Amino acid sequence: MDMEKKWILVGLHESPGLGWKRIQGILSRPGWEGAPDFSSADWMERGLDSELALQMSKLFTLEWIESRLELMRRKKVRAITPFDAEYPVLMKEITRPPWVLYTLGEPGLLSTLSVAIVGTRLPTAYGRKVAVQLAEELCAHGITVVSGLARGIDGISHEAALRAGGWTIAVLGTAIDVAYPPENASLYHSIAEQGLIVSEYPIGTPGHPGMFPQRNRIIAGISRGTVVVEADARSGSLITVDWALEANRDVFAVPGPITSPKSRGTLALLKQGAKIVTGAQDIWEEYGSIFSAPKMPVQTGKNANKLTDEERRIYHMLEQGIASFDELLVKTEWDFGLLHSVLLSLIMKKTVVQLPGSVYQLI
Repeated sequence: MDMEKKWILVGLHESPGLGWKRIQGILSRPGWEGAPDFSSADWMERGLDSELALQMSKLFTLEWIESRLELMRRKKVRAITPFDAEYPVLMKEITRPPWVLYTLGEPGLLSTLSVAIVGTRLPTAYGRKVAVQLAEELCAHGITVVSGLARGIDGISHEAALRAGGWTIAVLGTAIDVAYPPENASLYHSIAEQGLIVSEYPIGTPGHPGMFPQRNRIIAGISRGTVVVEADARSGSLITVDWALEANRDVFAVPGPITSPKSRGTLALLKQGAKIVTGAQDIWEEYGSIFSAPKMPVQTGKNANKLTDEERRIYHMLEQGIASFDELLVKTEWDFGLLHSVLLSLIMKKTVVQLPGSVYQLI
């Protein structure tokens, strides 16, 4: 019985004792797709010590992988790997991109234009007001708001995005089926229904503090820029900033009172060169045509003449009606990378908009 590469990878990701580097080592050698039939000697050839190799030879079977997939089906969790079209291209640019993203909700949001809003878990009234304002303004312009479902600025930003009728992605520092903190359980379920919940941790993964700093790389990785609203000098939000800078993403900071401890981190970021944000227009200015005004002129055949040959081909296909990524892939017979880059270019040119479900239509 053959099993798709994707599900073999999911199985490896969920196997006890296999971290990111070990999985990379396994995938770097040909024949890894046959892992369910590996002997302990096969596993040792791929860098595992004798004890772990013996464990894997007993555990890693097609039946075990299928049991994990059945558990995901029961909980309505979808796994997305680099083998899937929904896996965000931006994520591949970060250090140690996740082998698997577990999702609840609309995975198509992973490919939308996104900005992260992060900050302290104990915001001031000023910080709360700013987070709400920024989330609402970004959503009004079709931007997906990303955050970490934590107390404070994270939760406030998610809630504001939902109230505004916009899109939001919550990246968890816990297993995909765990709503944390408990007081955000209702928000967790609302986002799962109206947006997207993401975690790199499988169902049933025990929690530990180190999981939260790691999830920050995903927040930064799926976002074009990260906005820090309020943060003290040692805030965990600054870890997200570090990941954003490492991935060559933009960092924005909201100025606050020099007398407020909650502004020490953001003021330090501004001194170090972060772009000052006093409103969402500061973000739009940075990105130019990508984040332009919400009321855009309707494209016409004349506008289509300004596109490249590849863009014009997609444009004319979408003139016939909306189409999914998979449908366009079949019609064009292009490879995934080319189609994704052309669609992204059309989105940046405000010619095409991506709808939930990786469906595209002309603006």
